[in-house]
Amino acid sequence: MEAHDGLSAAIAERAGFKGLWASSLSIACSLSYRDAAEVSCSQLLRVVERIVGSTELPVLVDGDTGFDDFNSARSLARKLHQRGAAGVALEDSCFPKMNSLFGERPLADINEFSGRLRAVKDTVADDLVLVARIETFIGAHGIDETILRAHAYADAGADAILIHSRKSTADEILWFVHAWRNRLPVVIVPTKYDRTPLSAYRNARISAVIWANHSMQAAIAAMRQVDDRIITEENTVNTELDIATLDEFFELFMYDELARSEARAPY
Repeated sequence: MEAHDGLSAAIAERAGFKGLWASSLSIACSLSYRDAAEVSCSQLLRVVERIVGSTELPVLVDGDTGFDDFNSARSLARKLHQRGAAGVALEDSCFPKMNSLFGERPLADINEFSGRLRAVKDTVADDLVLVARIETFIGAHGIDETILRAHAYADAGADAILIHSRKSTADEILWFVHAWRNRLPVVIVPTKYDRTPLSAYRNARISAVIWANHSMQAAIAAMRQVDDRIITEENTVNTELDIATLDEFFELFMYDELARSEARAPY
């Protein structure tokens, strides 16, 4: 499940998710930026640090392009490992990236991006899971280019392949998985093709599904609804059934953090 701060991370853990996706789109939105490489590396690291510190779940960080080149990507990976992230996903888009759901964008050179992945792997080795995100379907490239890049990124040291699509069905995703033959684990983000049942992905032996922006989307809708009601009715009487109670608020943060502190304390 997507997380964009400590709160969303803690709620996802309570819900029973097994891992977290530190979404660049949601983090940018929470900071009032566009998802267009406007969040700096230091800002991203601060948010990731809060997400990691708020949960026991492994955190896979959406690293976009790795901030342009292999030196920046290597530095990002090292700093994410220092902050306790479990992995980073890097995409083969050109810097500055735009969100995958809007427009067609040029892809990074396959050899340059492979070198970027290799530099990251040389830096963090097995300490950080490296996911290579392929944007060929977003850029209207075919299966041949997609498979070519997947093999190149696997050779460069990627631990998994994230294959992305913005079509309303999972056809090209399942097409890729069949052609790929599970050389490396496959990760998907079914934001657009959300009607496909999870059983189809299990049957295809897809390793992980990321619900990429849903906590932020829920937060936007809920805040807008409550704000509109309060400004219209000039009181909060009718909002109480739609919002968390103060007891839930305190239980989620104060007592949970106290329990974590006690568990870490030496005796």
